[in-house]
Amino acid sequence: AFGVIADIQFADAEDGHDFGGCRRRYYRHSLRLLREAVRAWAGESPPIEFVLQLGDSIDGQNARRGEAESALQQVLEVLGQLSVPVHHAWGNHELYNFSRAQLVRTGLYSRPAEGSAGPADRECHAYHCSPAPRLRLVVLDTYDLSTLGADPGSLRYQEAQRVLREKNPNDDLNSPEGLKEPHFVAFNGGFSQAQLDWFDEVLKFSDENQEKVIVTAHVPLHPSASNGVCLAWNHEAALAVIHSHRCVVCVLAGHLHDGAYCLDSHGVHHLTLEGLIETPPGSNAFGTVHVYEDKLVLKGRGRIPDRVMHF
Repeated sequence: AFGVIADIQFADAEDGHDFGGCRRRYYRHSLRLLREAVRAWAGESPPIEFVLQLGDSIDGQNARRGEAESALQQVLEVLGQLSVPVHHAWGNHELYNFSRAQLVRTGLYSRPAEGSAGPADRECHAYHCSPAPRLRLVVLDTYDLSTLGADPGSLRYQEAQRVLREKNPNDDLNSPEGLKEPHFVAFNGGFSQAQLDWFDEVLKFSDENQEKVIVTAHVPLHPSASNGVCLAWNHEAALAVIHSHRCVVCVLAGHLHDGAYCLDSHGVHHLTLEGLIETPPGSNAFGTVHVYEDKLVLKGRGRIPDRVMHF
């Protein structure tokens, strides 16, 4: 069993609203809800083996307030009360607060030290591990190709800017207005070819060893597990890799605070978790996933519904 949570977006700030001005965000309260989740996970029976934190652990406004380090420290202290590993996906809000080079030196860098666990680029926060026999977890970096957190002089930034500008002529690169492909906005990102090639090799190994694979990423990979905007730039390329193998059973993502779910044409479950940040006091938004030979059973809390995913 393992815990799942998405879009904590903590800031020591009064409640606010989303970019559209219509969805309430409970910045300070999200830390209290995280504490509740940690207490619940600590009491699980059978005990959980790890937790997946699906990205956006702190809110972007911390950078403006000069509170990025202290906000992150508070979130990591709460998660540190668990006696199990926490696997962190990187989201856009992490990259509003820190550069990639800085994130590598924080507690959000959960990629193992040994080189074989991830791509050659150490700043790409993708890796894999095996938390149980015949089960593999793959953490993808959906901002490997992104202008966020990248040095403007770097090849990574220039390539991302080229891709974004090719698809998005808007003055505001965060606006999907009028776009044929509305997911080409700056708050999303994509995969480098190097990460996709590495991902393909990992899944090939899992096929050969008859493993089941759970993939996790901040940004959804399937249009039907999204609202059409919150979607990885080159999600088709990632899906092509997944669908060329037999081993992937589920893709877990965050980013879309409403949550979403679909079972795709290849029998892969795509589950996008509801965001903690838009969860009012008195409710919550986290879950525990129980792994069986033939299914995943999600026991949700608060806004997250229970779900059984057979494979």
